[in-house]
Amino acid sequence: MKEIIIPPLILACCFLALFGLAELLYHFGKVRAEWTRKIVHMGTGLLTLLFPVVLVSHWQVLFLCASFLVILLASLKFGWLPSINAIDRFSYGSILFPMIVYALFGVFQMADRGLIVFYLPILILAICDPIAALVGKRFPVGKYRVMGGGKSAAGSLAFFASALLVTAVTVSTFNDVHSGTLLLVLVPAVATLAEALGVKGMDNFTIPATVVTTLCLI
Repeated sequence: MKEIIIPPLILACCFLALFGLAELLYHFGKVRAEWTRKIVHMGTGLLTLLFPVVLVSHWQVLFLCASFLVILLASLKFGWLPSINAIDRFSYGSILFPMIVYALFGVFQMADRGLIVFYLPILILAICDPIAALVGKRFPVGKYRVMGGGKSAAGSLAFFASALLVTAVTVSTFNDVHSGTLLLVLVPAVATLAEALGVKGMDNFTIPATVVTTLCLI
């Protein structure tokens, strides 16, 4: 029983600590919400990598994801967690993340591809998405709009380059080289397209969904 209950509770405490750190940085460190949101984005992604290692049942993942989905929905309704929500645009990103994590864990347990089908989508989302946003804001070269959302060629290029590196390192780490060059090029390409089309935070869903679909089809 302890093996079922304790790991999710420890992970829940880690996520709450991350949210608490973001709130401290926002309220007392005067760090803008755009930055604290990215800190939480990357931090939750990296913590999520522990799920396949310490959690044995999808029910544990469902408990964690559903709990934080409720917290995030409540924060939007009641104005909690400004370190995540006090941005100048509406975003579905925070509420979509728990959903895609649970879906990815289900694919990981059902597909015979190992940890890469969980790790690679999460790593690309956690690392490459913030890089694209930061580069796009710092170097807004080649601006374009997709369904009302602002993007830039510089941001898309930064996303593709970082996704290429993340894919190469992850594939090498898990020795998943049977798909060769096709995997190394196709995954960053479809992920970049998903990021470009993912407006209002929808890329939190479209990026991992397209990456894991590509992995399962190759």
